[in-house]
Amino acid sequence: MKLLVSPTSPYSAKCRMAAIHLGLKVEEVNVDTSAEPAELIEHNPLGKIPVLLRKDEPPVYDSVAIMHFFDRLSEGALYPKKEEKRTEAEVLEALIDGITDCLLAIIYERRFRSEDKIEQSWIDRQWNKVTRGLDYLENNLPKTEKKLHGGHFALAALINYLELRFAGQWAEGRPNLAAWPEKFTKLFPGYRE
Repeated sequence: MKLLVSPTSPYSAKCRMAAIHLGLKVEEVNVDTSAEPAELIEHNPLGKIPVLLRKDEPPVYDSVAIMHFFDRLSEGALYPKKEEKRTEAEVLEALIDGITDCLLAIIYERRFRSEDKIEQSWIDRQWNKVTRGLDYLENNLPKTEKKLHGGHFALAALINYLELRFAGQWAEGRPNLAAWPEKFTKLFPGYRE
């Protein structure tokens, strides 16, 4: 299997960490989505990453679809087996992916618009969503003692992305969230890589 990724993409990071954790043999291929390379566009008409390429099978794209594919491939090792616990993990992942969507909207607004066209009210609106989501996570962190699930990998990718693009803007007043990677690293030692 081959995973088309970007080294800074939190969605790619989530899938990469899950594959490593599960011991899946997946070759990582960095792609520049802005260049719209043929390999990416041929396998995902949206031109978004990550995309999982499988031999003689259709591609799997969108990080959630890839995570669920990994779960099936590993015979249920990525999400809890009990329905209610699985739903909790999936809802956590959805919240974190939503926060990530807002962060990317802010980055794209700043990166792809000329300074005179940047819509600060749009950025503020997205940041308000991020703030609410992070405050919720501060008070409702997932248990991280025994077994990791998709929500944990999403959270680890989110925090890494916050440190990369929003360092100094998110952790103040959220000591539990800021310290959470220490717990995660105990179960996934390769996190910092």
